[in-house]
Amino acid sequence: MINPTAPSRSARRRRSGFWRARDGSTAVEFAMVALPFFFMIFAILELGLVFVIDSVLENATAETARLIRTGRAESSAMTAAQFKTSLCDRMSIFQADCNARATVDVRVIPNFTTPNPPDPMASGTFQTGSLGYDDGAAGTTMLVRVWYKQPLVTPFMNEGLSRLRDGSAYLTATAVFRNEPFN
Repeated sequence: MINPTAPSRSARRRRSGFWRARDGSTAVEFAMVALPFFFMIFAILELGLVFVIDSVLENATAETARLIRTGRAESSAMTAAQFKTSLCDRMSIFQADCNARATVDVRVIPNFTTPNPPDPMASGTFQTGSLGYDDGAAGTTMLVRVWYKQPLVTPFMNEGLSRLRDGSAYLTATAVFRNEPFN
């Protein structure tokens, strides 16, 4: 005998199928993983950009320091602003913001072993008061330092790469050499 209040066989299958259905599980799992995944991809891209800028900065510093080493900076009475412009011209695709982001320090040092230059980042802020420009004379030992301020967007990157409180990475390039006898 059939019980009129009992659910039909097809109704029972539909209800039990409801609890076993997995149609939206992929979308839910992707939503849980998507934010960390895209954050990590963006952080990798930003770190790659920092490495490219650092490489370009190193190359531009070495090429521009050659102007001092060979005496062309002294013969043309180059100023710090002209030196910085020459550096920025060598920064290829990053030269648009270079004048605003780059800081240059060129100085004569007593010898290669104990240059003892001031650190403009020592106090947690970037202080340019002790930096200067002196292209030296023939045979003097020179120190050329360049800092390039690269703002970081990824939250954990600015904590890991920044020594300063502003959340930017300061990339540094240095060249040490003895001027050629250009006189």
